[in-house]
Amino acid sequence: MVSIVRAPAYDQRLYETVRRMLEEHRLEVRGRNVVLKPNLVEFEPGSSINTHPLLVHAAFEAFRGWARPVCASPKGRGTAATRWTWRTRPDTSKSCRGSKTFLWILAWMRSRACAPSASSRGSARSTFPTRLWGRPAGLDAKMKTHHWVGATLSMKNLFGVVPGGIYGWPKNVLHWAGIHESIADLHAIFPRPFAIVDGIVGMEGNGPIQGTPKPVGVLVAGHDPAAVDATGCRIMRIEPLKIEYLRLACGVESRITERNIRQIGESLAAVATPFELIPEFRWLRMADS
Repeated sequence: MVSIVRAPAYDQRLYETVRRMLEEHRLEVRGRNVVLKPNLVEFEPGSSINTHPLLVHAAFEAFRGWARPVCASPKGRGTAATRWTWRTRPDTSKSCRGSKTFLWILAWMRSRACAPSASSRGSARSTFPTRLWGRPAGLDAKMKTHHWVGATLSMKNLFGVVPGGIYGWPKNVLHWAGIHESIADLHAIFPRPFAIVDGIVGMEGNGPIQGTPKPVGVLVAGHDPAAVDATGCRIMRIEPLKIEYLRLACGVESRITERNIRQIGESLAAVATPFELIPEFRWLRMADS
């Protein structure tokens, strides 16, 4: 089941919207550890690179009522200072510089829900506590075009759960070894996280970093990241069956055809918003776009 929910702005209404979405999907997380993985690449004022801080905090609050520690894994390009666990300070050198709102969220989550655990104390290079590795439950992804794979939503966001000292290493190996294959492999390892895609303001053009903001006004969410991403692609008017990592992850293409995805909330036709693609990927557009 995939939810398509209107969310016209980053404001206080997000808290109720996200809470209601989680209830509709009947998440079984009571008493469990939860990792909240936002798409946080680097801070750039006025851009739509990252999951918006207010959406991250809304997801945190929604999970916090049911689960045990909720942790986030920020990242940044090319700086060793981005590594941290809940026993260390968040990075302020690049990705979060000047983002007082996001730093406040991280401090709030750390103080309220994420006391350091014994298993996290022995690993200075951990992205998040060792006992939580391999168990992400919440992906706060961003709806963006991507200059290597065409579109990036929740599945590409799994690159951020791979332990590493910095974002560029060892995670760039995943790009060089075959980005589509790496996304599909990670999806196989983590098959059932709950994905929330931030489409309130996405990014089109030369994404995922150098594109331009694209207002859409929706959140897309569900237990099956492949179905969520296929639905997000259709909103962007990108043909999901042309996205290689989606085909690899699904095995059988019929799994992500529109008729085989149960959708609730808004119809695709009501929220469809064509995204501009770089010339190399314009062939990904849906036939009627």
